[in-house]
Amino acid sequence: MKRQEIANYIIEKVTIEKDVIIAMYQNTKQDIGFFYIDNLLPEELVIQIYNAFPSPSEMTLKKSIREYKYVAAQMNLYNPILEEIIYAFQDLRVVNLISEICNCTHLFPDDKLYAGGISMMGKDHYLNPHLDNSHDKDRNLWRVFNLLFYVSPNWNSPNGGHLELWPNGLNENSIVIESKFNRLVLMATHNKSTHSVTKVNSENARCCVSNYYFSEKPLLESDTFHVTSFRGRPENKFSDFLLKTDTFLRMNLRKVFKKGIKENPHYYKKE
Repeated sequence: MKRQEIANYIIEKVTIEKDVIIAMYQNTKQDIGFFYIDNLLPEELVIQIYNAFPSPSEMTLKKSIREYKYVAAQMNLYNPILEEIIYAFQDLRVVNLISEICNCTHLFPDDKLYAGGISMMGKDHYLNPHLDNSHDKDRNLWRVFNLLFYVSPNWNSPNGGHLELWPNGLNENSIVIESKFNRLVLMATHNKSTHSVTKVNSENARCCVSNYYFSEKPLLESDTFHVTSFRGRPENKFSDFLLKTDTFLRMNLRKVFKKGIKENPHYYKKE
């Protein structure tokens, strides 16, 4: 199935749920704006997408105190359906619909998939609390929305690997959004949108399709440039100290090297 056909399904479902998700986003936008939609696409299509995910050996392992997961962005190396589903979310009709729902004009999808693409998390994988990098690959546009589409069948609460939002900081309770099969989650990204992924408890793979939308202006007037900024979980003070130190050092490097010492390799290198 081609991206335009998949986009048609997305538009149809989002349009049906439009009033509900507008209300969900409006009710949360003062903190970390978000909404989610279940049963986004036909079930057989989502299973096809899940089955097309590459093996871990064909992806890049990111394992550190910050995170533990597999990622990939060089989509021409994999089953074509994966590229089609990613770029279906970049169809301008979809982008414009999201723009209307979130009342945020002039959105730009990221065809380079900078930090986007696909991810896979297995047993004991995790993503510590963090803020996403504030800008695009070339530091010209502000990152404003993160779209996460979960495709692992029969994924439920005990499996772990769920999205956590920390609208009131790490000393308060998080909002947990389960990574349910065929669920699309949109979350706002700004200087206050700390989020994480709980440790995976399942032996099965938690698979996700990721996209970011950018804008010429940040969502919050108070937003400032920042690198991807990790924190330790509330119960791990030592990790938190190390990760805050890591962020401090990388931020100071960016004052000298605008795009970093070396280019982030996680983007789609097209010929």
